[in-house]
Amino acid sequence: MGEYLQDITSPRELDNLSTKELDEVAEEIRRKIIVTLSKTGGHLASSLGVVELTLALHTVFKTPKDKIIWDVGHQAYAHKLVTGRYDEFSSLRQYQGLSGFPKRSESRHDALNTGHSSTSISAALGMACSRDIKGQDNDVAALIGDGALTGGMAFEALNHAGHLGTDLTVVLNDNEMSIAENVGAVSSYLTKLRTEPMLHRIKEDIEELVNKIPAIGSRVIKTVDRVKEGLKYLVVSGVLFEEMGFSYLGPVDGHDIKEMQKSLEYAKNLDGPALVHAITTKGKGYTPAENAPKNFHGISAFKIKTGESKRERELPTYSTIFSRTLVDLAEDDKDIVAITAAMPSGTGLDKFKTEFPDRFYDVGIAEQHAVTFGTGLALEGSKPVITLYSTFLQRAYDQLIHDVALNEAPVTLAIDRGGLVGRDGETHQGVFDYAYLRGIPGFTVMAPKNENELQHMLKTAINYPGPVSLRYPRGMGAGVPLDSKLEELEIGKAEVLREGSDLAILAIGSMVMPALEASKELAKQGIEATVVNSRFVKPLDEDLILDVAKEHDQILTIEEHVLQGGFGSAVLELLADSNVTDIGIERMGIPDEFVQQGSQDILLDHYGLNKAGIKEKVSKLVDNGVDRSG
Repeated sequence: MGEYLQDITSPRELDNLSTKELDEVAEEIRRKIIVTLSKTGGHLASSLGVVELTLALHTVFKTPKDKIIWDVGHQAYAHKLVTGRYDEFSSLRQYQGLSGFPKRSESRHDALNTGHSSTSISAALGMACSRDIKGQDNDVAALIGDGALTGGMAFEALNHAGHLGTDLTVVLNDNEMSIAENVGAVSSYLTKLRTEPMLHRIKEDIEELVNKIPAIGSRVIKTVDRVKEGLKYLVVSGVLFEEMGFSYLGPVDGHDIKEMQKSLEYAKNLDGPALVHAITTKGKGYTPAENAPKNFHGISAFKIKTGESKRERELPTYSTIFSRTLVDLAEDDKDIVAITAAMPSGTGLDKFKTEFPDRFYDVGIAEQHAVTFGTGLALEGSKPVITLYSTFLQRAYDQLIHDVALNEAPVTLAIDRGGLVGRDGETHQGVFDYAYLRGIPGFTVMAPKNENELQHMLKTAINYPGPVSLRYPRGMGAGVPLDSKLEELEIGKAEVLREGSDLAILAIGSMVMPALEASKELAKQGIEATVVNSRFVKPLDEDLILDVAKEHDQILTIEEHVLQGGFGSAVLELLADSNVTDIGIERMGIPDEFVQQGSQDILLDHYGLNKAGIKEKVSKLVDNGVDRSG
């Protein structure tokens, strides 16, 4: 077997390779991905499943002149390896290394920064229309998975592309598996296409036979033209896409480079939009991933021989505690319903699904629908708990305002992965939710200091007669004891954890415990800090905060969130509205920038959002002091 990959610095070097040589490159790519991700972690199964498809795309479409748009982008590792990033690949998803997703600043072959699903067709159509306006002659291809195709935005784009008739190639990567099992009518439709692949030839075969009938063939073909639309509905294959204005090609074996090249070339040369339906195997070439693709979607470092994780986890995660608590509450309250958007495992709802299948809903990659669906449930007496990652809840902002808040619907938003998520980088950091939620009238916004308080907050949120967001971080809890009896918390009530005279720390959520630990060590240095577990971003405990402002010269707010519009901003607004001006205010959080990839520990340290950073900040503030005398 040849060794080609390490010498490929541009996809144009693939053009002169034979199909056999490209197959060898595919195997090299797989080995490189498996070995690298066994050390760095990442999106393994999805990337292994599109290796041949990637090579076919790059030999048919000539980037960077032509544009290839990756939906989500977690499957773009092979693309990175053939576009000049082989030597850097070991830094994948590491701090200051390669992003785990396409990134325009990394390579001229990356046409779009991406990380969320269902966006590729919209962006590709925009690029194709710009090409047409400018009279250019490049081609545009969008890759989208069967899971991402369940997102409503994908169908909006398909509908628009078909209406415009713009030259565009859409490649449907159909591996029957997104993060979770695909759901809905679209999934069922694609299953029919997979299981009845011969049906796509029926129309062509019938017309060919009719044309061969002596003497009457030409007259009959006119009749066939008149009934062709009716005939479509007798044929499963491609009807949906053809009705939307696309030429449908497939299904095609996505691991057969030669066949994929033929289909892509044909699609590229058609007038108008075309869709190539490729069937692939998620995890292809690595047996553990093929056998359990869900487990190898997004993984930590692992042992290549067995596929077992190298990570040792001693404490339960916040997601696990949330899951257990929700199940316990649902056993006693039959009105509790759980909703997820294609993330039952990641959000911890898989256990709820097992225990209460009739009260569990996976709506697919459809966050907007999830929120409004939950609104309908709430308005009819159910108690919906909508569990989403913070970064994905952003996609349903209008629904939060128009459907939840305006209807005063008692919906619980369980916001997982709030704060710095880590190696998935800018698109996945959950650092905007305080800001985008606290401006909505009627919303209660809260965050627990640890996993035990999470339990009490969940009970509080579910029983509150209005919309509530409950935000908690990724990763392990603090290891505190868990109360067996849950109590509802008083809305808008904070708690003082430690009294001090030098400075007051107002912390929220995941920053409370580091602040408390820092204050204990600062006390040994003679610095006494008051520490407040604020609990609520909205409503604030106004009385407590104003009392703290009277008793201290300085206040430090701390949040694992952007500074603009966040918890610290809310405190500043309160003090300004209350005409409190003779006090020093400092805020710790994330500045006005997108957070790059890196481990959570490295990122927290970078922004000073840990015990060491808080100690350093408090020490400087106390040393500098504030003169309140005016």
